[in-house]
Amino acid sequence: MIKRIMGSIKMKITVVIVLTFMFALQLIGANFITQTEKKLIGTFQSDRQMQMDFLKNSLSPILEEHTQEKKLPAHELTAQEEINQLLLDFSGSGITEVFVVDRNFVILGTSDNIQESTVGKISNDQDLRKSVIQGQQTAKQVIDQQLNARRWKIVSPVETKKQPGEIIGAIVMESDIETVYTQVSEITWMFLSSSFIAIILSGILANFVSSALTEPIKEMQLQTKKIADGNYSGEVTVYGHDDLSVLGMLINDLSNEVESAQKSVDAERRRLDSVLSNMTDGVIATNRRGKVVVANAMAAQLLNVERADLLDHDILDVLELNDQLELKDLFKQKRDVLIRRKTARGTVSLRISFALIQSNRGIINGTVCVLHDVTEQEQIEAERKEFVSNVSHELRTPLTSMRSYIEALIDGAWKDEELAPKFLEVAQSETDRMIRMIQDLLHLSRIDSGRSELDLEIIDMNQMLTQIIQRFRILLDSEEYKGKNYQIKEEIVDEIVFAEIDLDRMTQVIDNIINNAIKYSPDGGTITVRMETMNQHVLMSIQDEGMGIPAEDLDKIFTRFYRVDRARSRAMGGTGLGLAISKEVIAQHGGQIWAKSIEEKGTTVYIDLPYIPFEDEEW
Repeated sequence: MIKRIMGSIKMKITVVIVLTFMFALQLIGANFITQTEKKLIGTFQSDRQMQMDFLKNSLSPILEEHTQEKKLPAHELTAQEEINQLLLDFSGSGITEVFVVDRNFVILGTSDNIQESTVGKISNDQDLRKSVIQGQQTAKQVIDQQLNARRWKIVSPVETKKQPGEIIGAIVMESDIETVYTQVSEITWMFLSSSFIAIILSGILANFVSSALTEPIKEMQLQTKKIADGNYSGEVTVYGHDDLSVLGMLINDLSNEVESAQKSVDAERRRLDSVLSNMTDGVIATNRRGKVVVANAMAAQLLNVERADLLDHDILDVLELNDQLELKDLFKQKRDVLIRRKTARGTVSLRISFALIQSNRGIINGTVCVLHDVTEQEQIEAERKEFVSNVSHELRTPLTSMRSYIEALIDGAWKDEELAPKFLEVAQSETDRMIRMIQDLLHLSRIDSGRSELDLEIIDMNQMLTQIIQRFRILLDSEEYKGKNYQIKEEIVDEIVFAEIDLDRMTQVIDNIINNAIKYSPDGGTITVRMETMNQHVLMSIQDEGMGIPAEDLDKIFTRFYRVDRARSRAMGGTGLGLAISKEVIAQHGGQIWAKSIEEKGTTVYIDLPYIPFEDEEW
């Protein structure tokens, strides 16, 4: 508490003013008391000296008579009696004792009645003897041992007037100089009392003065604290045109400038946060030590970590690049870096671009890392390469076959009436297969580009499926399938099931699946077609009794150009695009298609479509 109070500028100003005033009083008081003491003592000593001179002039004739030892008439006083009478008349006025000796140091008289017994005796006073012998006056301050008081002692030789320089005696005078010091003490005490009152008054005045100075400063302090806390309301009151008033006006201007700058910074920060939050790329910023200071949500998502786990961590640890780069290499990195991370949706590929954060003077303050998910691009690129490879392979085979037969015809086989028609038939068959494959590719291209639109209409699924099955039954009774004894079995619900579909596209899908079931079923095999409804969905399935599909290939059969047994599929005239087209068409209808298979027992393909339930009364 005391430290806080003493730390305030108001108290400091008050203390400085009071201490300055006290210091001035000390100087003035010391000089005043010293000069007063010097003046009083000097006056005291001058008065005593005047008294001593008077005594010397008065006693000189008496001592001359005493020295000549003249016999006086009986009615006249002796020298000793005259001396004693003079000393008794002279006592008082602060003189404590005066005694006179002749040149033989015999005491002739004293003003102290108590010391009358010493009259006629030789004085042992060393100052007296020295003064008589040397003929010089001695003046000094001595201490009365009995009263413990200061005395002013003057010892002066007495000369004869007839023969100057001849010492005929001496006078010793002691006076009470303690009264002078007492007077000085009283003056000092009065000065100290007055100074104490003056200090108190100066403290009060200093407090008023410091308040007048510090109140505006305190108000400025509160306003600057508000500015630091982000509160820009209020202004410093300006009281005049002095320096503090100018400072107050500057703080008000500063508050307005800071508020404007803060609003601009907040707007920029919100804009930046919005940009970072809505970016499809991850962004990570570091300081010059490589510690992460900024990371958006997408960066955390791409790296499969919590956002809080990125902040204040080393960027090389976050990106798992410790084995490839050092921090100094990171700031010099010009090329993009490709990393792979495992996430809940599988392994993702991230391309990382680096950019330096530099000040205007070129000092590196950190780096920015942009993370772009290139998983889909890599997958598309891989699929593109595989697609080109598959198309090239699928076209090369029939073209090679056609070229061989055409070369044989050119070489003269056209003359052979038995071989020529067969060669032409093979060429026509391969041409038809290439045309079908190109048509399928164009169909998939239209679907991929969104240019394939469905011609939707409400269709009775029972009727559609029954018509398709009847058509295949007629086909199986034709000459082409004579002797193979295929059977088509149907298990279709009796209720009327309506769905909004494109009849031509859906017929193409079911035809393709039933064709595959027939192709891969052994002679005498049964193809079972089922249809049932559940939860506003119609579920159709086509089951064969063929060789089945291995489990590792089951998820890939709807991929373009994928064949479990390429040689057999090509021999059967397939393009490898039928199931891929079926998947896209079913997806356009908002449905799903999948397959289940058991090797050597057969495969079942399921089609799930939404349908429109209705009441008989409505129909």
